[in-house]
Amino acid sequence: MSTAVLENKPNIPAEVPTFTATMMIRRFDPEKDAEPYWQDFDVVMQGTDRVLDALHKIKWEQDQTLTFRRSCAHGVCGSDAMRINGRNRLACKTLLKDLDLTKPVYVEAIKGLPLEKDLIVNMDPFFDSFREVQPFLIASSKPEKERIQSPVERARFDDTTKCILCAACTTSCPVFWTDGQYFGPAAIVNAHRFIFDSRDEGASVRLDILNDKEGVWRCRTTFNCTDACPRGIQVTQAIAEVKAAVLRGKP
Repeated sequence: MSTAVLENKPNIPAEVPTFTATMMIRRFDPEKDAEPYWQDFDVVMQGTDRVLDALHKIKWEQDQTLTFRRSCAHGVCGSDAMRINGRNRLACKTLLKDLDLTKPVYVEAIKGLPLEKDLIVNMDPFFDSFREVQPFLIASSKPEKERIQSPVERARFDDTTKCILCAACTTSCPVFWTDGQYFGPAAIVNAHRFIFDSRDEGASVRLDILNDKEGVWRCRTTFNCTDACPRGIQVTQAIAEVKAAVLRGKP
């Protein structure tokens, strides 16, 4: 009886498919540029790559001066919000293969905040509004143990606990673009999170703050903020609920 002999073949991995993406990036260096300008880069990418990967590849292999913010790269830190093909998105969550790669991919800084360099804006006005709505628990009583809250009470504000302060919603708002004093959707969302928290005692204070010409009444319900939120928060609905609470004088 003959014995079959198996050939020892080298374990050669299959070639990973690649594609070339043309990235059009709006550049600006305040030390040498009078105005922002568009610059194109061709990068060879793979099917699982995201816009953030393309930006990294450009910075590491083509132009080290390219400047942008990023941290966790997993859609949690919110630091890499930018306009991609005219829409506010997180670069780390936007797959290149989901875009129309027969055309250039346009990447620029989010609108409505002072441009500092390339894809970086000054976030100070955004965080000033965030702090102004007092986004923290206000409670005078000191319980012996934990503050009890039912699942139903917790669910009342669950959606607005998801905010990662990326500013995608606020900088997608046409009112915010034209009115630098408007609190903006993100600040109102974070106020909502505490206004409707059964453990909090500062709702009336926040409602007074937002009952202002630059508060909730500046919202024009365009739903841009809801569409832009990378966490799926129903931002427009939250703003409407705060408006109703202002009219009632309580949550």
